[in-house]
Amino acid sequence: MTPPLLPSEILRRVVRVSMFDGYSVLLVAGACALASATSREVFASVIGLLVAGAGAMEIHGAGLLRAGERRAMRWLFWSHLQIGASMMVYVAVRLSNPEIESLRRVVTPELAAQIEEAGLSVDQFLLGMMRIVYFSLVAATVLYQGGMTFYYLRRRAAVEAALAGDDPP
Repeated sequence: MTPPLLPSEILRRVVRVSMFDGYSVLLVAGACALASATSREVFASVIGLLVAGAGAMEIHGAGLLRAGERRAMRWLFWSHLQIGASMMVYVAVRLSNPEIESLRRVVTPELAAQIEEAGLSVDQFLLGMMRIVYFSLVAATVLYQGGMTFYYLRRRAAVEAALAGDDPP
């Protein structure tokens, strides 16, 4: 059985995880915001920028941890809350105003025939698929952002102990 990690090691791991996660979120969300902006999707661009900003918040929190600031954990916590809230707003708006015009173009005549054979209209099928995709996005967001929030909350006491210099000899 391995001994529990020292608070200083937990602090190093939290900094490493938050830097990796923050840069990943910043890069992916920034790329999505840019792609949305090039296709003139203003709402999606704004959401992408909000999520990218949350990635920057997480990177800032990691920097504060490296500097020994106790308030850093709040930055890490709030960054994931911002991502989750932004994604929920995005999904709510997209589901309340479904836009399937662009999706109709990808339905081939063969696919349309199969859809109608199943007893659905093409629009019903596209709306159903859209709901599946967006509810999957909600599930992934809740699992990941909730998991990261839980990760930071569970390590808060150890990080504070490491910042206070309370490692045992």
